Amino acid sequence: MYNSKIFLLIPLFLINSIASSKADSGQKCSNTSSLIGFESNFTMVRHQLRGHLKILDGCSFQVTRFDMLSGSSDVVFWGAVSLNFSDLTSGFPISGQRLNQTAYKNVSFSVQLLPDITWDQINVLSIWDIASTSDFGHVTLPRNGSDSFSDSVHTVFDNCKNLSDNYRVRWNLNVEENWIEIGLEAAAPTTYYMAFGWANPNRTKELMSEADVTVASFTEEGRPFVDDFYITAYSECKLSSKDRTAIGVCPDVVYENSKNGMMVNNTRLVYGHRRDGVSLIMFRKPLNSTDKKYDLPVYPNEDMRVIWALGLMKPPNENRSHFLPQFHGGPEKVAYGHLVLNVSKKVDDCFGPLDADDNEDQELIIADTEVPLVVTTGEVLHYPNPPSPSKVLYINNKEAPVLRVERGVPVKFLVQAGHDVALYITSDSLGGNATSRNATETIYSGGPEAEGVVANPHELIWVPDRNTPDQVYYQSLYQEKMGWKVQVVDGALSDMYNNSVLLDDQQVTFFWTLSEDSITIAARGVKKSGYLAIGFGNGMVNSYAYVGWIGDTGKGHLNTYSIDGKRPLNIHPTNENLTHVRCKSEDGIITLEFTRPLKPSCNQNDKPECKNIVDPTTPLKVIWAMGSKWTDEHLSEKNMHTVTSQRPVQVLLIRGSSEAEQGLQPVLAVHGFMMFLSWGILIPGGILAARYLKHVEGDGWYQIHIYLQYSGLAIILLGVLFAVAELRGFYVSSLHVKLGIAAIVFASVQPMNAYLRPEKPANGEDASTKRLIWEYFHVIIGRGAVAIGIAALFTGMKHLGERYRVENVHDLSWVLIIWFLIAALTVIYLEYRERQQRDRLQGRSNWVLGNVAEEDSIDLLSPNDAFARKGSQSSGVIEVQLEPLNR
Repeated sequence: MYNSKIFLLIPLFLINSIASSKADSGQKCSNTSSLIGFESNFTMVRHQLRGHLKILDGCSFQVTRFDMLSGSSDVVFWGAVSLNFSDLTSGFPISGQRLNQTAYKNVSFSVQLLPDITWDQINVLSIWDIASTSDFGHVTLPRNGSDSFSDSVHTVFDNCKNLSDNYRVRWNLNVEENWIEIGLEAAAPTTYYMAFGWANPNRTKELMSEADVTVASFTEEGRPFVDDFYITAYSECKLSSKDRTAIGVCPDVVYENSKNGMMVNNTRLVYGHRRDGVSLIMFRKPLNSTDKKYDLPVYPNEDMRVIWALGLMKPPNENRSHFLPQFHGGPEKVAYGHLVLNVSKKVDDCFGPLDADDNEDQELIIADTEVPLVVTTGEVLHYPNPPSPSKVLYINNKEAPVLRVERGVPVKFLVQAGHDVALYITSDSLGGNATSRNATETIYSGGPEAEGVVANPHELIWVPDRNTPDQVYYQSLYQEKMGWKVQVVDGALSDMYNNSVLLDDQQVTFFWTLSEDSITIAARGVKKSGYLAIGFGNGMVNSYAYVGWIGDTGKGHLNTYSIDGKRPLNIHPTNENLTHVRCKSEDGIITLEFTRPLKPSCNQNDKPECKNIVDPTTPLKVIWAMGSKWTDEHLSEKNMHTVTSQRPVQVLLIRGSSEAEQGLQPVLAVHGFMMFLSWGILIPGGILAARYLKHVEGDGWYQIHIYLQYSGLAIILLGVLFAVAELRGFYVSSLHVKLGIAAIVFASVQPMNAYLRPEKPANGEDASTKRLIWEYFHVIIGRGAVAIGIAALFTGMKHLGERYRVENVHDLSWVLIIWFLIAALTVIYLEYRERQQRDRLQGRSNWVLGNVAEEDSIDLLSPNDAFARKGSQSSGVIEVQLEPLNR
């Protein structure tokens, strides 16, 4: 297996060498540089980078045993003057070669410098990610002809052995100086220990008993440590109740401290770090220890059995001062194991870097609405994206932690990092005002004003919404790379949305948030299903549906449909303008979310979805359905729902509530009846009384006219109040409301008009111009009010049908039409009789039956009669005027 991997790497090495030589063919390399022949291991900074560098000549170098986890497509070889933050970030590419493979695993290759680059310009050779301005690893070159030197910490060992998929042991051996340097490396949490040691050669079973092991881990502050342990029993370390002697898996010092306090921990920590979710702790121990009681000798040229384990570490408490390993548990060769090892034999079966599932090493702070996040600055110790400035942001005294917030839940920051640090939440990973780098960013909160000091901190409140990306960054506006990541997770939907109601049967919850011209909607079922659908309409037929489901690949989908029947062929896909679409499944329960405009930006005659208007002022009828499977291809009977709502629920979008479907709302029904009573009976009746009842003795016609008009106007105003109370507001959005307002204005003008009526002319006198104008105005306004009022009745019926989907609105409209047809026929008949009667009387005199009342009767009927009367006088015909009783 090992040999096959080597053979696979040979072609890769040749290809890289050829490509490099071709790229710079013709370049003349000088051999005068003092750095030729310099060798050093790379210092790991990020991405588990390891490798060995050797300078070949004045324009090339060689990298061997190179490991690196994948980065971006902009990882290059980089030169800089020093490791200082400003010097590194202002460095320069030294080669055209890019390290953009998925991962590098123990590879070797040669690299050519760019034609205009020499070794004199380079003091630090880094592997650099341009996109994140991040140093993955580097080598510091000797300056000014000084002796070659190597960095103080190297992570490349002579030997490496895989203990499990996530655990390795590395070592260097120095027999002459009587030590072995061991590096334990594991892709495990910081709360885990790494144990490795030698079993007692006299034991053939229960190998851990009487074993000499080293246990390595990290303190709660992130500091590495190692301890020399001796195992006397398969149990956690404890003191005997009889003689207070130690027993179990205990540090060597515990055994001796229980007797005479002799110090016997001969293991010395060399180095330790956490990078990319991988722990590495290096320590040195003697091959032959002076502690003959608890340390076993290591014979470098012999096969010896070693044991290892991974598990949780118990931190110290008030009763004990040592970290103690817990029982490792887990299966053999995963959580513990043993093997035979000869440390003097060359071993390297660690192919490639360890890749942890969780590669985030920074501490996690979960935002709490009750506890503000205190933002300060402090010294750089373990910044997650090196290099960084000399000071970085601390939150609640933790260096650049990962911050986790919930959508819809307010986050309060108390910024007291100084006047030169302005906090802001941004989409840019570097911060420092991306526009100054000619880059773009989205700022979600904060800015120049978000700065303060301890004595006067600035309070910044940020509320992530459902449209905030899953990852953003908290940074300083004035300096790059001071902050770190913000994980934005979904909280409860009730936190993310302003309103929610349970739909029919309480099996689906409907959430929404209204904005000026759009609405954001979510729906979640309460039981497992293959898909979840919600629809706007009285029922499935003639509704607009939104269907969310999870595909075979696990990806969520959401499609829109118009439905005009009960068969799959009647379900028609639509192309609604949805944004911020999400569909996910948690334990089989579907949740769908989307944002849509209240009114589609298209002509209602173009496409079915153009008619799908959401009017916040009217109840939205919502239905739901769930089934076992959905597809965006050919629907069949298998895709039909298995459970559905029995009736729609009317969602009152503005009020934030709902009510069960009850057909036409009783209060609105009363409103409609009152308007019909006024515009269909009372007001037209008052006009007819003025027109056809003047022959009645006295002023009875006038009293009837007045009472009917005022009663009709009072009922109209009362009906308006009923509608406003039911809808919780007065909304002038529909044609019905606009016509209704116009009719009410016209009707309300008539009483004022009557109050301003000019004096009637005396007998035998002509009507004044003011009187004639008043008569025209009175008649036109009155008839106009009736016409607009009748139009408002019909548009009200249409409004009920479109917005409230009243099933019998069609029948009611026909009843209304028939009523007014009957009224029209009645008026035609009365006019015919009136004309017949006038014709009979015309032969004897100009005595007109319709004009026997006082002169005021004219202004309610036909002002043209005034001109007829005036014409008859000029022709010498006698006209008889009958005066009514005084009113």
